[in-house]
Amino acid sequence: MMQRPNLFGCGAAHIDRRARSFEPLRSGASNPGTLREEVGGGALNAARNAKRHGADVSLMSVRGGDMIGDLVGSSLDRWSIHDLSAVFLDRSTPSYTALLDHQGELVSAVADMALYDLAFAKQLRRRKIRDAIDAADAVLCDANMPTDALERLVQSAGERPVFAIAVSPGKVRRLEPVLPALSCLFMNRLETLALSGMSSLPQAMVALRNSGLRRGVITAGEADTIMFDDSGCYSLRPPRSDAVVDVTGAGDALAGAATAALISDCAFPEAVRRGIAASTLTIAAESCVADYDDQTFEVVLASVGAPQRFTEIGINR
Repeated sequence: MMQRPNLFGCGAAHIDRRARSFEPLRSGASNPGTLREEVGGGALNAARNAKRHGADVSLMSVRGGDMIGDLVGSSLDRWSIHDLSAVFLDRSTPSYTALLDHQGELVSAVADMALYDLAFAKQLRRRKIRDAIDAADAVLCDANMPTDALERLVQSAGERPVFAIAVSPGKVRRLEPVLPALSCLFMNRLETLALSGMSSLPQAMVALRNSGLRRGVITAGEADTIMFDDSGCYSLRPPRSDAVVDVTGAGDALAGAATAALISDCAFPEAVRRGIAASTLTIAAESCVADYDDQTFEVVLASVGAPQRFTEIGINR
């Protein structure tokens, strides 16, 4: 039996609150809708998807000594993810509150995550964490961590591949100093433009590659997913989804499933195809981590388009 790869995750694990309107949103007015709460966070969402797709996972985050922190710990236990997090009894667990329109698309969000900026760099010095990184085959992190923590994590990873999730246009630039050390960066188009400082996607990809980023995956909702590496730039067509319930966690699902495939020696295009399939199932679910079986996943995977070079399809499609 093939040994499962060991993934060390590091980043956000908190409470997600998502308010979705029943009708088109009216600014400055009360909008009827629903409010959901569940355990989420970029690193944790990706870790749970990586676990589902064949990796053994440990996760280091920071949280408060409150009921929400207990929920985060329970979620890690339920998914059999080794919990290496630090708990600050006098602090509140971070949270993310999103406002979605009637189609499930993100309108705006507020991230209460000061604890991440305060604690991550110091926690990475713990012997227990250094040992866990040394035992891992790869590292997966998100830009909820401050730059000094990201730099320390990359240094600790040594020769191990490091995968990163951009998180948001406001946080992605924290990754600038470590771009040459990343094995792959998962981002959307807005995050790509913010990181590169460019106004168009072709210019952005050239700038990122010149900055030392070896591989990247760029999503854009239902539009083509773009991927690039040393062999060139490619596009993958996601399957059409007529039942978009909630886009929260879709990018994390892609990152987690694709990372699990890559560290299991899957080719880059096929790993991204698997990530797109996981993402497609996520946006059709109410939870930020979708519940599906292998057969359902394979059906969706079969509907993901084959990669095409930009020279064949045009980069602005």
